[in-house]
Amino acid sequence: MEPVGITLVKKELTVDHLVLILDLVGTFVFALSGAMAAVRRRLDLFGVLVLSFAAATFGGITRDLLIGAVPPAAINDWRYLAVSLLAGIITFFRHPTVNRLATRVLIFDAAGLGLFAVAGTHKALSYGLNPVMAALFGMVTGIGGGVARDVLLTEIPVVLRAELYALAALAGATVVVCGAALQFPSALVSVVGAAFCFGLRYMAIRNSWKLPVAGGHEEPTEETQGTRDVKK
Repeated sequence: MEPVGITLVKKELTVDHLVLILDLVGTFVFALSGAMAAVRRRLDLFGVLVLSFAAATFGGITRDLLIGAVPPAAINDWRYLAVSLLAGIITFFRHPTVNRLATRVLIFDAAGLGLFAVAGTHKALSYGLNPVMAALFGMVTGIGGGVARDVLLTEIPVVLRAELYALAALAGATVVVCGAALQFPSALVSVVGAAFCFGLRYMAIRNSWKLPVAGGHEEPTEETQGTRDVKK
């Protein structure tokens, strides 16, 4: 039987590796969404790479700064930059192929939202935050990249106008918090949480599930057109 100290170290290493994997996969997916949005706005190669890095890392950087994990992983670890730039370069030179794989930026965005919400929650829990704050930080991790992308493109952030965006991230984060409290395996909880977030976001897009809007009137936007394309 192993000493308790060794068991705890192994558990911490396992969670750290899981967070890293989720972070890097989420970084790639969100970088694709940022790069695709930049290509649609006809930015040059530098603009595409900037958007891919900002969309991929802003949420994680915000999370790390707020929980005291400095320097942030996205700045301290070269792999985040490499993954972001790789996604940007692939999108710039092969954007018709990338578009065929996911029809619209919204699909990649929903996938990145789920991955980052789960990774952010795991990291917040590992730094000793209480479950409520950990879930909120998971949500912040998920929505931060999309906010940075939209602000750089001078658009109203999707989180403020789209179908159940932040709530989907919070729902996925809540699954992780509940699973951790019940001591379920981290990998299983992560898969379920990310899938739940993605599924909720995707169904919200397809069925136009939205929070109430003041006055009940919605102006037509590019996001609305994107939603129509996903439904097709």
